[in-house]
Amino acid sequence: MKTGVLLINLGTPDSPKTSDVRKYLTQFLNDPRVIDINPVGRFLLVNGIIVPFRAPKSAKLYKKIWTKEGSPLLLNSIKMKVLLQKELGDKFVVELGMRYQSPSLESALDKLRLAQVDKIIMIPLYPQYASSSTGSSVEEAIRLMQHWEVTPSVEVISKFYDNPDFIDACVAVAKKYLTPNPSPHGEGDKMFFDYDYIIFSYHGLPERHIMKGAAHYGANTCKLGSCCDSITKNNHYCYRANCFETTRQLVKHLNIPEGKYETTFQSRLDDKWIKPYSDKVIAQKAKEGKKKILVFSPAFVADCLETIYEIGIEYDEILKEHGGEKITLVESLNDHPVWINALKNMVLKAV
Repeated sequence: MKTGVLLINLGTPDSPKTSDVRKYLTQFLNDPRVIDINPVGRFLLVNGIIVPFRAPKSAKLYKKIWTKEGSPLLLNSIKMKVLLQKELGDKFVVELGMRYQSPSLESALDKLRLAQVDKIIMIPLYPQYASSSTGSSVEEAIRLMQHWEVTPSVEVISKFYDNPDFIDACVAVAKKYLTPNPSPHGEGDKMFFDYDYIIFSYHGLPERHIMKGAAHYGANTCKLGSCCDSITKNNHYCYRANCFETTRQLVKHLNIPEGKYETTFQSRLDDKWIKPYSDKVIAQKAKEGKKKILVFSPAFVADCLETIYEIGIEYDEILKEHGGEKITLVESLNDHPVWINALKNMVLKAV
């Protein structure tokens, strides 16, 4: 018998053409878990206002990061799939499906069905749980399987922000930016780095998404504040709490001193998204005299528009506009061997 492994990523346009970007945004933004408002209001907002205006602008940005081979997010995701298959061997069948666009979740699941796998291990490639990413991906996969004549056992790895192997992979990628320097005070190795400040930038979410998730555990469990200072039974599925815990783990493993870093959130659409905002913090730090800033993006395991362009280009411009010198982006895990090993370990523990 074989075990199926389904890697799920968010998705990407098939090309940077406006028509393909429009198609991608239409599917993405009409997801009720992404824009969680009245269906009629969502349809009018997305199809009548957001997509017509946003598609041409987004297409221009995608053109700036597109490679000769195609979309960075897709290429990096495919590399993960190929390398993980090699590591796991022929007792496993590894497939990749995108929540939106190609390769579709349906095509990936069909391949696993035809392979007659006895079990499917789903790994949505989002370290921190969110209804709009993990929840949506799992819901769609289950929907697509509901009419199968034979439904195999299914196990979902719904979050891995605190998985030691994931943290080790992030540390391995960061090591070329932060190098060990023995402490003169006998405190063990400290990380010496040529940066004035470090930012851990996560994709933002509307505050209402956080509050709706918190309501699962009862009223008044979330105040969008100190309740995320540690992981508890009431917030271990809270995206905001997951992000802050990811930062705490990385700071601990990289020995980053207090006062040298901050957790922020990017890609907001309005002022009702979770704070603090990455672009605002970067502008403020530049005004305070921080010339060189290192930025991690631990919500993404594959580099994409939000890392390559938003952080690497837009935020660098913001820093320079306010007196800074350089934003350095710590690339995503992509096909790093320690990350592939982390995925392998997740699968083997779930078999």
